[in-house]
Amino acid sequence: MPRRSTLLCLAFLAACATGGTQPSPGDPGCTWAIALHGGAGTLDRDAPAADLEAYRSALRRVLELGRDRLARGDAAVLVCEAVVRELEDDPLFNAGRGAALNADGGHELDAAIMDGSTMACGAVAGVRTVRHPVELARLVMERTPHVLLMGDGAERFADAMAVERVPNEWFTTERRQRSFEAWRQQQDRDNQRIGPGTVGCVARDRQGRLAAATSTGGLTGKRFGRVGDSPIVGAGTYANATAAVSGTGTGEQFLRHTVARTIAARIELAGDDLAAAAAAVVLRTLDRDDGGVVAVDAAGHAVAVYNSDGMYRGIADSRGRFEVAIFEH
Repeated sequence: MPRRSTLLCLAFLAACATGGTQPSPGDPGCTWAIALHGGAGTLDRDAPAADLEAYRSALRRVLELGRDRLARGDAAVLVCEAVVRELEDDPLFNAGRGAALNADGGHELDAAIMDGSTMACGAVAGVRTVRHPVELARLVMERTPHVLLMGDGAERFADAMAVERVPNEWFTTERRQRSFEAWRQQQDRDNQRIGPGTVGCVARDRQGRLAAATSTGGLTGKRFGRVGDSPIVGAGTYANATAAVSGTGTGEQFLRHTVARTIAARIELAGDDLAAAAAAVVLRTLDRDDGGVVAVDAAGHAVAVYNSDGMYRGIADSRGRFEVAIFEH
């Protein structure tokens, strides 16, 4: 079997395994579920064991946070924000502290959040001094009639909301600086590779509400002002009464194919179940190495589907499932 087909099959099997035993709609045995990701395009399988364990440990920590909050009855949208905030502060991931550097050697951060029970959503793009972009996105959702604020306008809104600010250089880590220097030495500004990073969370709470949130630092060496899929509702982030989806990977591809909304639409319009809908888009519409998604549906099914060599991910639910993984199972 060709390598591409083998990898796609493995990715789909990983998604099914991560989904675990799926309850039927209305099954009281599944009262909440959560799935999160820390980016596609992973470390090499032969990376030092300590490096891989650092990622698994980080995923376990935030998954425990989300699990505990959902178990006590917190709203899905607030849990998604809380999980993404934690990941934004973790320098291992490409969101918040640890964000990729753009072509000018600075940081421009994007985030979005959506409450599937109300279709309320908010997003920010190109923010430079906001410690937690996902928090500002929630405030756009709650405090304005708008969906997306960008650049200087988003920064002015952050002033009005008095959210925590940091200098732009606060987001830089030694590892991201090395990646930027390597990119600059290549002197090929169109050669922008996926790096471990973009973070996201989807959840179903005990009241059956779905939500999604995504945050990213973009691509190393991205052109100034470039906006990817993460803050675009329907592309990298989406939630309604049917499904909640957060994506990670090549943003331009997620934009072209409105990946997150298309997964929900396949369930609504084509009758797919969650795993089939996610597989159809990620494994058959996107190209190899474009990335992946985590998703949950109204019945508490949860999947992680990707077409890269791996994806940092975790899933937990009220039936006792608690799994984190990087490569296929």
